Amino acid sequence: MARVCELTGKNPLAGNNVSHSNNKVRRRFLPNLCSVSLISDAMGLTYRFRVSANALKTVEHRGGLDAFLLKASNDDLSTKARKLKSSIAKKLEEKAA
Repeated sequence: MARVCELTGKNPLAGNNVSHSNNKVRRRFLPNLCSVSLISDAMGLTYRFRVSANALKTVEHRGGLDAFLLKASNDDLSTKARKLKSSIAKKLEEKAA
């Protein structure tokens, strides 16, 4: 399983551990991923995602999963999130019509 946030696309970064004697050793900075269940108001269902703690905070700030997905770029989203985004958009169009 890849260590990538399904909503923001945040992935591991590379850098150095630098000791007191200035020795440099390569290391990876992993994102803080959490497995969470998020509720879609439009669909009325719960969906499981593996998201970063920062993305979870952003979802809450934007007003829920639906609002976050509709505003998010398709480049950052996983295929599962992209499919959910399109189904939410269709559902909201049906309600508006």
